[in-house]
Amino acid sequence: MKKVGIYFLILITICFIMPTLLTKRGKEVTAHTENETTPEETNKEETNKEEKSNKEKSPIFDMSATYDYKKYGTIKLLHKSTSEVEEVPIDEYLCHVVSAEMPVDFELEALKAQAIVARTYTIYKIENKKHEEADICDDSKCCQAWISKEDRLARWEEGKQESNWAKIQEAVNKTSGLIITYENRPINAFFHSNSGGTTEIPVNVWGGTGYPYLQSVETSGEEAYTQYLSEVTITNEELLNKLKETHPEVTIDFADQDSIKVLEYTESKRVKTVKFGNIEIAGTEARTILGLKSTNFEITREDGTIKFTVKGYGHGVGMSQTGADSLAKQGENAGEIIHHFYTGVEIKEVNEL
Repeated sequence: MKKVGIYFLILITICFIMPTLLTKRGKEVTAHTENETTPEETNKEETNKEEKSNKEKSPIFDMSATYDYKKYGTIKLLHKSTSEVEEVPIDEYLCHVVSAEMPVDFELEALKAQAIVARTYTIYKIENKKHEEADICDDSKCCQAWISKEDRLARWEEGKQESNWAKIQEAVNKTSGLIITYENRPINAFFHSNSGGTTEIPVNVWGGTGYPYLQSVETSGEEAYTQYLSEVTITNEELLNKLKETHPEVTIDFADQDSIKVLEYTESKRVKTVKFGNIEIAGTEARTILGLKSTNFEITREDGTIKFTVKGYGHGVGMSQTGADSLAKQGENAGEIIHHFYTGVEIKEVNEL
């Protein structure tokens, strides 16, 4: 009987008490697991927060409503060819600028970035007045390019004129009122055609102290554009004659391979100083004298000729237009494009100044 009693107690323990304990323990483990965030989930949350932060810094601009300019809404435009000064709404003016400065077949986000850059450049020019009778002129060598609507339409393929112009207007209107600022002031928003893969700092182009928001940055995809690579080949005699126009004292021993060579490069791998015989000149001056598209060039010599192989097009400072289009093709929006090329800036409505 004693053994039977023991077996009975063991049976009760197995059937009733142990399941209760296991169930309670199981609930505790389950509750702990549900409340604990896995490392993968934590990383995902942090990534989402970072992406959200980046998007807030670089929103997709869509200023669909007509912007109420409190100032700068109308500008005085000097037409250099006629000396006429015309008063024109700023965004109407910018349609002519954007259509002159950037190919219409570029991505819309690139065109929107160009519109913001051009608006910023315009207001910077107004605040740092260069023309006594006007705010800005239509000469690209002085201010920024401008083309009349009639001339622009005439240069586009027939059948696409109106849709192209509508695309330009969309880029300008959806960014209406927006400018790029640094410490709450409009920046000097330089831009160029193609950086050759890396932009330049202004001190290496124009000297001075430069601007903190214009730093050297890399951009992928620019090699896919026709503006990326070019060549200039001239004879020894042609080179000497070109140099003598500004440096009559120059002499070159063409038999000496070291008589023509690059002496120094900038941080962005552009030519800073180049030697031609008995003179040493800046890469920027060599570019002007020889008609090169940029200062990012290599020199090769063969059979009495000199070949300059050039990467990029323009001074290389600020936003690269083909770089902007490349970034847009990669999914970047106008704000992200601007933050790529200009360091430490904010995009604000002009009324906030």
